[in-house]
Amino acid sequence: MISYEFPLNERVRTLLRLEDLYSRIIPLIENDNHCSHHAALSVLFEILEVTSRADLKSDLLQELERQKRMLTALHNNPEISEEALESVLARIDSVSSRLFGMSGKIGQHLRENEWLMGIKQRACIPGGMCEFDLPSYHYWQHLDPALRRNQLNAWLSPMLPINDALQILLKLLRENGKQHHFTALHGSFQQMQGGRVAQMLRISLDKSLPCIPEISANKYALNIRFIAADFAAKTTLYDQDLAFDLTFC
Repeated sequence: MISYEFPLNERVRTLLRLEDLYSRIIPLIENDNHCSHHAALSVLFEILEVTSRADLKSDLLQELERQKRMLTALHNNPEISEEALESVLARIDSVSSRLFGMSGKIGQHLRENEWLMGIKQRACIPGGMCEFDLPSYHYWQHLDPALRRNQLNAWLSPMLPINDALQILLKLLRENGKQHHFTALHGSFQQMQGGRVAQMLRISLDKSLPCIPEISANKYALNIRFIAADFAAKTTLYDQDLAFDLTFC
């Protein structure tokens, strides 16, 4: 199966973008190749841009507190493992504490680094990071890989509480999803929502099916079109019946 997740509000959209960025930067840093560290630095700049929202930290703290209140109400529920519940609550407390301990604007330590900001400014220019444009960056790329890795981790580390927070929030969101099985007739599916509230949709289908879902949704209706996975031709509808799972999170 292959799954596609579609955020239904701006907060979840931001969390999914950050999740993707953090999942890419960590393995890139662990690699010794200077090209991987170059890519890691580019992803770090992307994380800086996405986290630049002034209210991101407070949004995460508020959502963690909301989840904590909801989970605390499950105490003494015979269908809930007290041990598992306490473990999740303890993790929420730990993540909230680390997030609250972040001082100043997110990524301010990067903005105050003149050398990094010089590279970031050149990074948006096609080919703008060549050695003749940035000789000091060319020198950095030839440093010992362990030294480069230590510096990258030092630049990323102050922003890791954001990753910790979004990981637990997305985990809770996904685990609370309700899955339904449907069939799209001739590659199309429509459903009236009836006021159903969801923050994210997940579509899962057999990965051997050569099609990709395109979705539009609001609180009234859900429309899914499955597009043929033909990357050399014009976009066309996958005009066959296909089974898929739809999860409302």
